[in-house]
Amino acid sequence: MSEVVKYEVRGRAALVTVDRPEKRNALNTQVRAGIQAAFERAAADPAVRCIVITGAGDKAFIAGADISEFEGRTPVDQWREMSAGPVFDVPERCPKPVIAAINGFCLGGGMELSLSCDIRISSTAAKFGQPEVNLGIIPGGGGTQRLPRVVGVGAALRLILTGDMIDAAEAHRIGLVSEVTEPAQLLPRAFEIAETIASKSPVAVAAAKESTRAAFSLPLEDGLRRERALFALCFASEDKVEGVRAFLEKRPANFPGR
Repeated sequence: MSEVVKYEVRGRAALVTVDRPEKRNALNTQVRAGIQAAFERAAADPAVRCIVITGAGDKAFIAGADISEFEGRTPVDQWREMSAGPVFDVPERCPKPVIAAINGFCLGGGMELSLSCDIRISSTAAKFGQPEVNLGIIPGGGGTQRLPRVVGVGAALRLILTGDMIDAAEAHRIGLVSEVTEPAQLLPRAFEIAETIASKSPVAVAAAKESTRAAFSLPLEDGLRRERALFALCFASEDKVEGVRAFLEKRPANFPGR
């Protein structure tokens, strides 16, 4: 894997770690490519049922983009960079659930990447923000689109227009993260959630993620139609047969993932 993105499998979950602690794990070209490769690897491994992404060290999850790459970059250069499979879409498009374990600064592009994840938990030491206006630019990795959908327009605009940072308690209050833990418990808790998800039907989990994500982009009637179609499709799976049988036999299910 990439020197700046580490990949390992723990049980039934993959751990993707952005490893540039000296740069507060800032996103650069190599990090973006490494994240893409790590998620492709996890998606292709049937033994992996959930993905956890975090940052190396105790200072940052991802403290934004590597600003040194911006200097001298033309609009065309930036357009090409962001159009070639933007990393900010990778967790959302991954068929497997993704948990962001946020352990420090989660700013700019780092926060935008976390917004693409399915579940966000943070340590008490985490800080969040969209500081792009301080550089004379705006969020370009989904911040103006995903953030309002997660926390509401008012809370999103407060962060985007002021460029201010908020702490973990405030992030939890506005719904940006679902849970806050002590720093030492962050990864154990992330893997506890991952293992809970991994114990469920992979077929159902993937369908549930797809259906729920569709709520962001589809009108209600179309979203309900998508939900019904995916619900019916689950009836063709071996997981459905095993799940129903296990329920009727009053035993834990052993889902084959087919």
